[in-house]
Order: sequence, then structure tokens, then C-alpha cells
Amino acid sequence: TTPPPTTPPPTTPPPTGGGCRVGYTVNAWNSGLTASVAITNTGSSAVNGWELTFTLPTGQRITSGWNAQYAPSSGAVTARNVSYNAAIAPNASVEIGFQATHEGGTGKPTSFALNGAACSVS
Repeated sequence: TTPPPTTPPPTTPPPTGGGCRVGYTVNAWNSGLTASVAITNTGSSAVNGWELTFTLPTGQRITSGWNAQYAPSSGAVTARNVSYNAAIAPNASVEIGFQATHEGGTGKPTSFALNGAACSVS
């Protein structure tokens, strides 16, 4: 038999009636940075179980994170909810973040998607 997946897939489709918005703030130093990410459900229905996908700029590698599970540590990354923040009500936000190393580039990802639906970036 095949063992069950360790992280269940999202249980609801992408938000309806408006989608999502992502706020992304970077605090950088010599060869490191922290990124604070606010995911806002701008839709009219709740999200229960989420995955936020984005691509890190070249040279950035996540070393640790909070309020989400991140994989892989560079390139096209998926951040998945943890047990205590799986639900995002309409007009509510979830704050996640990570620490990363960089090789001189401290830019932010150019796009984000929540459960496969593109988010606006603020």
C-alpha cells in the first residue's frame, strides 16, 4: 500500500469573488534577509487549507521559516499552511515569513498564487 501524503492538499478551491492579495516585505543585510508575507483572502468565501506558490529570485535560499511549511528551499517554492492557520476567512489575512541567504539579490518574487489562483501583489 502507498502511505498517505504528509501534507494534505488544499481542501477548498481558490477564493471566489475577488481572489487574494499578497504583501511582501524584505529586510536584508550582508548575505541574508528575512521576508514577511501577508496573504489576504479578498474573495467572498473562506479558504480552508492553502498553498502559496512563488519563485524566489536567483541566489536566494530559504534557511528557516515560520507559520508555513516551505519546500523546496530555492527556485519555485510552495508554502503550505500549518495546523493552526489553515483557514482564511473572507477579508482576513495570514502572516507567514522566512529567513534566507542571498548572493547580492534581495528582490521579491514577481508573482504569487494561492491554491493555483493568481494573487495581486501590494
